[in-house]
Amino acid sequence: MNYIGSKYSLLDFIHKTISEVTGYNPGDEYTFADLFAGTGVVGASYRKEGCTVISNDIQYYSYVINKYLIEGSEISDFSILNKLNALTGIDGFVFNNYCAGSNCGRNYFTDENGKKCDAIRSEIENLYKQNKISDDTYFCLLASLINSIDKYANTASVYGAFLKHIKKSAQKQFQLELLPCAKGPKGKAYNEDINQLITKISGDVLYLDPPYNARQYCSNYHVLETIARYDNPILKGKTGLRDSDGQKSKYCSKRTLEKEFEDLIANADFKYIFLSYNNEGLMNVETIKSIMSTYGTYKCFTQSYKRFKADKDENRRISGSETTEYLHCLIKGD
Repeated sequence: MNYIGSKYSLLDFIHKTISEVTGYNPGDEYTFADLFAGTGVVGASYRKEGCTVISNDIQYYSYVINKYLIEGSEISDFSILNKLNALTGIDGFVFNNYCAGSNCGRNYFTDENGKKCDAIRSEIENLYKQNKISDDTYFCLLASLINSIDKYANTASVYGAFLKHIKKSAQKQFQLELLPCAKGPKGKAYNEDINQLITKISGDVLYLDPPYNARQYCSNYHVLETIARYDNPILKGKTGLRDSDGQKSKYCSKRTLEKEFEDLIANADFKYIFLSYNNEGLMNVETIKSIMSTYGTYKCFTQSYKRFKADKDENRRISGSETTEYLHCLIKGD
């Protein structure tokens, strides 16, 4: 899945640094929390290594993905995938609100793919409500649908806008593919405000990857949110945004960010805390160091990487093809 802020390319750097600081190695038993989980790349990689993972994200589509990756397992009967892929498309919410053929004025998917998505999403819900599939299977199929349909989206990478003409990848016929799920201890996924959740959990390693700038994820991925919820929301404007007031992150606002972050660090019952943040974020290195070092021993590690392809120079404080990633570390109470 194409996702802003994905840490897939930085996994080696993250694992190496956390191991170096904590002394933990693959196979060691400890609790790892990934509380701005996104697509679950980091948390799932630690589940694979034998950790008990706590996952959280305020976006529901992310919760669905992590509910499967952190708590669930892959289905063993692939016939259900074949049956879903064999369904005839229907005129549902996706087609009627996101496809040009419905005269909605939006062009996120081809008509055929929008109708197919509707058919599969409706059938997954029907099977679940009729108790024909388990919770694990429901979240496996729904996570797989979210991950799969994103590959056929007619966007430049995010859903802040759609393209006028259907691009090549979006023209392909939509197929539901199983999202791989690593084996490992069963963890726990949450869909809560992180600053409220942090007062109710504890563990060994806390990994934080908050939004770096003022762009809200609820606006960038509103279409996936609607497919996940399938709740027939009232859509607004040319791009079809849904009401997302309850999902707007205070970490995207310079006015509220520093207080939220300090409260989070203060209330975290974890020995080791790691923060991923880059050199273009709303908080600078000095501010982060000042806050974290108040609560223990602070260290910082860096890694350069290519920026997300949808990020344009005119929207950035710093231009160029590369970004510097900081992995800030706090050994709490040390």
